[in-house]
Amino acid sequence: MVYKMSREDRAKQFMPFAALKGYSEALRKKERIIVPRRELSEEYGEELDRKLRQVQEGEMISVVYYCRGEYVRLTGKVAKIDKEARMIRIVNEKIAFDDLYALYR
Repeated sequence: MVYKMSREDRAKQFMPFAALKGYSEALRKKERIIVPRRELSEEYGEELDRKLRQVQEGEMISVVYYCRGEYVRLTGKVAKIDKEARMIRIVNEKIAFDDLYALYR
């Protein structure tokens, strides 16, 4: 008797297999290069502050900010701007004003 494999069982044979779960992510973390935070000039800081004051909730923007030793670029809708706490939330990411490096509208 010859067993005929179903298409689903056959497809499972070719699915990616990760023998060490989380290994590739651990390697990526290990490869990360920590960079020091850049100091903004007074003029650039004032320009960034002016741009930030013009941003409205619901607007699509891109920002570059410092996070855990690296600069990250994020694009999304502004969910909230808290001027008292000096925080901006883009989608679900909370970013301190002091961590902002660039803002694009």
